[in-house]
Amino acid sequence: MSDFELVDMTMRKHQFRADTLIEVLHKAQQSRGFLDSEVLLHIARGLKLPPSRVYGVATFYHLFSLEPKALHSCVVCIGSACHIRGANQIKQALENKLINNQQISLTFVRCLGACGIAPIIVIDGEIKGKQTIESALLNIQQKCYGC
Repeated sequence: MSDFELVDMTMRKHQFRADTLIEVLHKAQQSRGFLDSEVLLHIARGLKLPPSRVYGVATFYHLFSLEPKALHSCVVCIGSACHIRGANQIKQALENKLINNQQISLTFVRCLGACGIAPIIVIDGEIKGKQTIESALLNIQQKCYGC
């Protein structure tokens, strides 16, 4: 089954309703790994939406990616609670450590909603709370051997 067939099947399942855009984008990313301009235009045509709206939704949510992702991912929360507890220093340390690393993608989000265990990083979907610079670097090293 081709990537577009799964997208088309999902749009058909939901009767090409515009209010299913997020689910269609999710299925497209699941099958392709990322959302390129070709699939965004295909979805826009299928759901009869302006391409700018589809692109806007795809770029608004941090879980969607317009580029191929690395083998591993690390998300750092830089929201207020995390910031107060040292997320900016963790952010700087990870940026310095992972510069030019093609195996791990590093992204930053405003809030992950788990302020009680701030600062937070998420490595390959696994939440790690109460991080320090040292524990964040160690967690990445353990999860992504060789990163």
